[in-house]
Amino acid sequence: MRNKHSGGNKGGQYRPLNPEQIERIHQAALSILENIGFTYEQGLDDTLTMLKDAGAIIEPEHSRIYFPSDLILSQIAKTPRQVILYSRDGQNDIDLWGNRVYMGTGGMAVTVVDIETGQARESCLQDVHNIGRIVDRLDNIHFYLRPCTAHDVPTSVYDINCMYAAMQATTKHYMSGAIDIQSFRDMVALASTVAGNQVKLAEKPIFSVITCFAISPLKLCTQSTLNMQEACRHQIPVVLSSAPMAGSTAPMTMAGTLAQLHAEELVGITIGQLTHPGAPMLYGGIPGSANMRTMGYQGGAVEFGMMNAAIHQLADHINVPNYNSSGLTDAKIPDAQAGWEKAFSSLLAAMGGSNYIHHAAGMLESMLAVAYEQYIIDDEIIGMCTRVLEGIIVDDEHLALEAIAEVGPGGNYLMSPHTLEHMRSEFFAGNRITDGRFRDTWKADGGLDTRERAREMARKILQSDPCYKIDKKINKIIRDDFDIRP
Repeated sequence: MRNKHSGGNKGGQYRPLNPEQIERIHQAALSILENIGFTYEQGLDDTLTMLKDAGAIIEPEHSRIYFPSDLILSQIAKTPRQVILYSRDGQNDIDLWGNRVYMGTGGMAVTVVDIETGQARESCLQDVHNIGRIVDRLDNIHFYLRPCTAHDVPTSVYDINCMYAAMQATTKHYMSGAIDIQSFRDMVALASTVAGNQVKLAEKPIFSVITCFAISPLKLCTQSTLNMQEACRHQIPVVLSSAPMAGSTAPMTMAGTLAQLHAEELVGITIGQLTHPGAPMLYGGIPGSANMRTMGYQGGAVEFGMMNAAIHQLADHINVPNYNSSGLTDAKIPDAQAGWEKAFSSLLAAMGGSNYIHHAAGMLESMLAVAYEQYIIDDEIIGMCTRVLEGIIVDDEHLALEAIAEVGPGGNYLMSPHTLEHMRSEFFAGNRITDGRFRDTWKADGGLDTRERAREMARKILQSDPCYKIDKKINKIIRDDFDIRP
C-alpha cells in the first residue's frame, strides 16, 4: 500500500520567476537559437537534412545550425502536455502534467559507500539490483532511475543487464540511458517481453530513456541525438537531458544559465517532434553551478534548488512536462551536511511544481557516489516534502468544532473519536527513521544515530525474501533470448 503522503501532489507554491521574467528568458532563448545557433558533432547528416527541410539554416562550413523562431514554436505546439510513465503493477504510475510532483532516484554514480565498511568502493551490477530492492519497499520514492554504474558488465550487454537487474528488483517505473541505438533496441525488446508485446509497451511504457543530446554550451551530441530520435520513433518517453554548469559550461549568472538551457531544450523538442510528431518528451533541464574554488560541480548549492524550481516554470510556459533534479549534496557520507543540502533543494524543487525530480534519493559527493542507507533517509525527506505540498485541509471535519465542543474547556483530546480518526492521516508518520522517542528509550535500544538506524533498515530489506519481480516463465524467455549475467 502506498503512503498517503506520496507522489502526484500539486506543487507551484514557490515561483522564483515572475511571468515577465519567464517571458524574457523564453525570448532570449529564441534569440540565441536564431542569431547564435547550435554547433554539432559529425555523423548527424540525416538529422541535419531533416532540419534544413523544415526551415533551419545550416552552415556546414562552420558546423552551425540556426533555428527560426517560427520553426521552434511550431514544433513545441506538437509536444504532448501530459506524459504517463507506467509502473508494472499499476500502483506507482506517474502522471506528469501541470504542477504534479514525483520524486525518485537518479544518477550514474561510480562508487558506493559500502553498507558494512563505510568506505567507497566501485559500484557493480549487484548494487543496481540491491538498490532497486530497497527502493521497491520505500513508499515515497516514486520511480527507479538507474542510480550507479555496473563496472563489472561489458559494454555490449550493459544496458540490458542493468534493466533486467532493476526489473527483477522493483515494479516501479524504470528509466536509464542507452549506450547506443542497438542497446536501446535491446531494452525495447526486453521491456516488450515483460509488458506482453511491443504494442502493449507503447500503450503503457514501463520504461523511459534519458538522452544527453546537448553538450553545453549549444552543441548536439551525435550518439545521444540519434538515441533520442530512435526513442521518439518507438513512442518511448524520452528525457531531453541538458546540464549546463554556471561559470563553466554556461554563464555565471542564473538568468544566463537558464536562457542557454532553455535554448538547448527547445532544440531537443524541435528535433524530437520533427522525427515523430506527438512523441512523448520531458523537458530535461538540470542546471547546476561550478565551485569557483575547485572548478568542480557544486551539487549542494542553494542556487541549485532555485534554478531547478525555475526550470519547471520554463517548461510549463511551453506546456511540456519536465524532468529535473534535487537531493544532491557535496557531502561524502550520510551526515548533517547531506541532510540540509538535500532537504533544501528537494523542498524547493517540489514546491516549484517540478514533475519528475530525479537525484532526489541516494546521491552523495555531487553524483559520484550513492549509499544504501541514504535511500532510507531520503525517503523520509521526500515524504516530508510531499506532505508540505498537501497543505492544510480546512473543512467542517477538519475544523473539528464538534470535537472542541465535546471535549470542552479544560479537557483533552487523547481519547476523542476525532483524534483516533485522524491520528494516522493528519500528520506525517514517515518510515520510522526519524527518532522521536525519549532519551532513555533511545539509549536502551542501542543509542543509534540516524545513519546507523538507516543501515539497519536497509540490511533488513536486503535480508528479506528477494521476491523476484519478473514472472518465472517470462524470466526464462528473457534468459533464453538475451545475454543476462548471473
